[in-house]
Amino acid sequence: MLLIVEPAGQRAERDDAAGREAYATMMAYTQELQSRGVLEASNSLAGTDRAVRLQVREGRRTLIDGPFAESKEMVGGFFLLNVDTREQALALAAECPAAQWATVEVRQVAPCFEQDRRHGLVEADARLNAGPDDGA
Repeated sequence: MLLIVEPAGQRAERDDAAGREAYATMMAYTQELQSRGVLEASNSLAGTDRAVRLQVREGRRTLIDGPFAESKEMVGGFFLLNVDTREQALALAAECPAAQWATVEVRQVAPCFEQDRRHGLVEADARLNAGPDDGA
């Protein structure tokens, strides 16, 4: 998965024309990924000013409306890809127009209980790891 991590407030610094231009470049990138047959899903996300955070602790629900003052970055969108290797995912991330104004975080889809072996942790259940180690 490619996560587009933007500086908080960056969108507000663009005028309407610049925002539409950035969006158009991202849509062209989306179409390119579709034509290559590697795109599973993608979408742009609204800013944190329209977000809400929810927590349930001891049966009590808490809502916090955005924007979130402590946030310096926000996830602005995502691309879910179907590629075989980490290198393929990194190559596609390097082509993403958002890499010019944001950070493109490359993450492998995996069960939440699976541990990262590259940091010396043991995988929770090797039988559930059906994909290649370096896939994204």
